[in-house]
Parts: sequence; C-alpha cells; structure tokens
Amino acid sequence: MQHAHQRGAPELDRGDQVEPDQTTDPRSRKNRVQSVIRHDLPSSLVVFLVALPLSLGIAIASDAPVLAGLIAAIVGGIVGGAIGGSPLQVSGPAAGLTVVVADLISEFGWGLTCFITVIAGATQVLLGFCRVARAALAISPVVVHAMLAGIGITIALQQTHVLLGGESHSSAWANVTALPAQVLGAHKPGVILGLLVIAIMVAWRWAPAKLAAVPGPLVAVVVVTVASVVFPFHVSRIALEGSLPDALQLPAIPHGNWGAVAIGVITVTLITSVQSLLTAVATDKMHSGPRSELDRELIGQGASNMVSGAIGGLPIAGVIVRTSANIKAGAKTRASTILHGFWVMLFALPFAGLIELIPSAALAGLLIVIGIQLLQPAHIETAVKTGDFAIYLVTIVAVVFLNLLHGVMIGLVLAIAVTGWRVIQARIDAHPIDDEWRVVVEGTCTFLALPRLTQVLASIPERTTVTLLIAVNYLDHAAHQAITDWQRQHHDTGGKVHVRGALKRGHSARREHLIEGESSEAAA
Repeated sequence: MQHAHQRGAPELDRGDQVEPDQTTDPRSRKNRVQSVIRHDLPSSLVVFLVALPLSLGIAIASDAPVLAGLIAAIVGGIVGGAIGGSPLQVSGPAAGLTVVVADLISEFGWGLTCFITVIAGATQVLLGFCRVARAALAISPVVVHAMLAGIGITIALQQTHVLLGGESHSSAWANVTALPAQVLGAHKPGVILGLLVIAIMVAWRWAPAKLAAVPGPLVAVVVVTVASVVFPFHVSRIALEGSLPDALQLPAIPHGNWGAVAIGVITVTLITSVQSLLTAVATDKMHSGPRSELDRELIGQGASNMVSGAIGGLPIAGVIVRTSANIKAGAKTRASTILHGFWVMLFALPFAGLIELIPSAALAGLLIVIGIQLLQPAHIETAVKTGDFAIYLVTIVAVVFLNLLHGVMIGLVLAIAVTGWRVIQARIDAHPIDDEWRVVVEGTCTFLALPRLTQVLASIPERTTVTLLIAVNYLDHAAHQAITDWQRQHHDTGGKVHVRGALKRGHSARREHLIEGESSEAAA
C-alpha cells in the first residue's frame, strides 16, 4: 500500500491532515490520557499553587476587587490554555499590568476598566487574524526590560507602605517622600509578618529538591497566615465582598471621555500583547516540544481578555513565573494550563473565605519580592554590554516617575535615536606603521562625519605613503569629495595614496576608485 508521503501520492493540506494514531487508535488515546495523568496533572497542581497567591496579590496591588484576580486566573487558564498558540505558556493576571490597571481604576472605576479590557481583547483578536504578531517583537528588548523593571520598582515602593501598615500613594514620588515617616510609624506586627514572607521566599531558593517542588510563594503565605492566626497578631487582613459568583459582573459602558478610554485600550492592548508574545518566545527556549504560533497566541490572549473583562476579571497576559513553573514541573501539553484554571475555580467556589485569613502585610511582602524580581541583573548586564544602559535607565525613571505609556514612548524614541546614530556613525582612524601611514574608514560615512574625517586626514604628514582602507557600507557625495580632494592635495605635495576597498558613492551600486589613474588597489 502506498502512503501519502511517498513520491507521487498527493499531499494532504495542513488543515486536512488526519493522524490515525491520534484520532482512531484507542491505544494512542490511552497513551495520551496516561501522559496527561502522569505529567500534566501534577504540573497543573504546581501551577495552581503558584497562581493562587500571585493572583490575589496582583489584584490587591492593582486596587481591583480581590476576586477579580482569581477570575482572571481561571479564564487565563481555561480560555487562554485552550485557544492560545503557545501550549505550555500559562496566562493570567500579570504583575506588569498592575500600574496600568490601578491608573485605569483610579480614572474610570472598575466597571469601565472591565470594558477597556474587553475592547483591548477584541483588538488583540483582530490583530491576530491580521497576522501582525511578529511586528510586536520589533520593540527593542531593552525598552521592554526597562518597562518591567520600572513596574517592579513601582510595585515595591507601593507595597512597602502596605507592609509598614500604611497605604500606598498615587505617585512614586509621593511614595518616596512619605517613606521615612512611614518607617517611623510602622505597625510592628505587620512588619514582622511581611519580612517573614520575604525571608521565606528568598531562602526557598536553597531549599532541598523535595521541598523545592512546593512553590515558595504558597509556603510563605501559608506559614505566615497560620502564624498570624495561632499567635496574637492584630493585623489587617484581606477583605472580600461576597463569594466568587458575587464578584461576577458585566462591564460598564462609557458615556463620553472616549479619547481617554481609547488611550487605555491601546495601552492595555500593547502591554498584554508584547508581554505575552515575548513570554511565548522565551517559553520556546525552555522546552523541546511544539513551537509557539504567535498569531494564534495573540488570538487566544484576546479571547481571554474579552471573557475576563466581560465577567469582572483583571486583564490577562502570558506570565513567565507560572510558565516556567509549568515547564519545570514536567508539563507536556496544554492540558496542564487548562487544568490549573479549573483548580483555581474549584478552590475559589467553596474556600474563598479562607482568603480573608491572609494578612495584608503577607501579600505585601510577596509583591515586594515579585517587584524586585522584575529588576533582573541579567538585563542590566546585557544593557551595559550592548551600550544601551542609558536607554534602560531613562526608561525606568520615566516609567516610575511619569507613567507607563509615556515611559515606554520615551524609551522607544531614545532607542530609535541611538540606533540611528550608530547607523550613521563612521569610525575613522589613522596611525603610522613603519615608514607608512594607514587610514581606516568604516561604517556609514556621510557629511555628518566630515569634521572627524577632515581632521584625521589633515593630521597626516606631507610626502608620506598612505594606505587608505575603505570598509564603508555607504559613502555620500560630501564625504567622497572630501577624500578625493585630500587625496589630490597629498599627491600634489609629494605623497602617495594606495586605496584598498570598494566604494559605493551615494546610491550608486557600482564600484569605483577615488581618482582614476592613481596608484590604488580595489578589493574584490
């Protein structure tokens, strides 16, 4: 019998392929079920344990209803896991969105923030169908890293006040200036519990392998919560407004101020999309399974945001902490992501009341660690090595002390300007070798390089032999004329010039020597 892949047999279209071992073979179905039970089920439980405290903390940091974080975790797991194009990526409420969501809630209220989330999700779906996902990856990584670092610093500043027993202020500058007074008036029981959470999370990095399988954030929150109940700690705790079904609500419809709403939609769309796509790319580097389909992932994220916003949940994005936990736990398919969403839902329905036992300072300590983790030393080291540290630093300062959108725009403009400067910059150097001089011209040599070019050429003594090495990718008329004039003058004063290299003057694609008939050599 001749198979379809053999020579001469018609190929099935990608969408029409039928894999018998996955659809008709009972043994294959049994193997898949066994694989899910063996690998994905345990992984989903690990991700659930990681997602639970993080989702609560992110909701509180965003000034959103606490249960909105669990709603987003449920939707991100079930909807994002089922539809998204990155099978092992876990989606849910993201720390990188806390500042944006807090600003939206402050300006519009929770109902309109949900509306913005729905429209941002619809925009993501549209962009995914337009197949523009890869365009989001064109944003300079240093700006994205600086954006996340700026968000991390903002979160840490805000939650430090909560850990000390106070309330965060509306701006980073106010949080900084009010910090000394807050330290002096700190609520000591809350400080002890918050610092204990931080200590456990930091120490958990060196936990034995068997213990390390249990997520550090969960251990820290559970231990501190139990301690706060057993011992006579009088601290503020998480307050819920009803059960999970009570938290479900439809978004509000705006009546005016459409320009500000549109800016909110654009901001949420860009940040959730870029973070999700970059996380998907990073996810592919952590495993050897199926690669991410970025356009489908964008559609999946959009669908998740539409559903989450429509029922009262936070905006959703792909998150690297839960994703890496999923992969490290041994997940093989998207079943792990989907199952973790069901576990969150099953917990939240009967046990939401347990959340009210958690001290506010405990989640503040958790969020401080998360915020600091967004400021990654590897990103700083990369920025220094690549000469982009100025971009990194300016973007962080702008994100922290202005706002997220302005900070990112300033960072992008600066990155483009620096890149443009590097493109047009020429390296011009002259040094003696034995009885000759060697002049090297590299890069892009335009009229902007004329001051440096003429200065270097003028420094060469008369009546010397000069080897001019040309290794430019562009040479405009002004620079070409300057080199030609100097070459003629040096020749007239008794010197010799040997030209080596291929020149392209202006937009001409043909090779040419500077002065026809002079002593010169052109490299092939």
